[in-house]
Amino acid sequence: MPLSTSDHSLMEPAIRRLSTLRPLSAEARASLEYAMLEGLQRAGASEDLLSEGDPVDSVRIVLSGWLCRYKTLEDGRRQIVNFIFPGETCDAHAFLLPVMDHSIATLTPAVYAEIKRARFESLVAADRSLAEAFWCETLVNTAIQREWAVNLGRRVAVERVAHLFCEIFERLRPVGMVEGYSCVMPATQTDLADATGLSVVHLNRTVQELRASGLIVLRDRTLTINDLDALKGAALFAPSYLQLYRRS
Repeated sequence: MPLSTSDHSLMEPAIRRLSTLRPLSAEARASLEYAMLEGLQRAGASEDLLSEGDPVDSVRIVLSGWLCRYKTLEDGRRQIVNFIFPGETCDAHAFLLPVMDHSIATLTPAVYAEIKRARFESLVAADRSLAEAFWCETLVNTAIQREWAVNLGRRVAVERVAHLFCEIFERLRPVGMVEGYSCVMPATQTDLADATGLSVVHLNRTVQELRASGLIVLRDRTLTINDLDALKGAALFAPSYLQLYRRS
């Protein structure tokens, strides 16, 4: 049965994201779209999809909504170690390990596709471009983690927050989720503080500093970057680690 226009629209972020990393054949796109459609799932905001210690037997691809990866200390303090945006996978190869070493939660209501391990392995075995695209995404996620480590370890507060805003904008751009220099920003100040290793008070002060400098506007769950080059300069941001552009 052919996919409807609404079905294609829902799958588009994932297809666009993977196609940024590797050109996908028409057959690969069709096979992946059907697999995602069969595994559609929905979750509300603030739900754990996976908890640290859980076994993994599926690949989850986010189609709408924002998620985060996080670790929690014994005293309850949370560190967000990455965001997961539409088009990105939660755990493309996590099933190769016995259990999760971190938790994944929704920040907003979300739609995602859950593809069982056997089906996923069949998909990537049948098409090299699809296999390479998923491996590339895993490698990009690793690069993002390295950049977040530098953010926490070496950048000062204003650089950390500016860098995070630049990264969010650039990661949303390939999947068509920016308009001009604006994008949705459903993450709360607590979420942003947990992602940058700052207190909520310090995070708020830093956001106000970026606003006062005229670099950003953050209002009504929307981030607008007034001067992207200047914000990148303030953040010491270089987007090459995101692998946004394919080599010819």
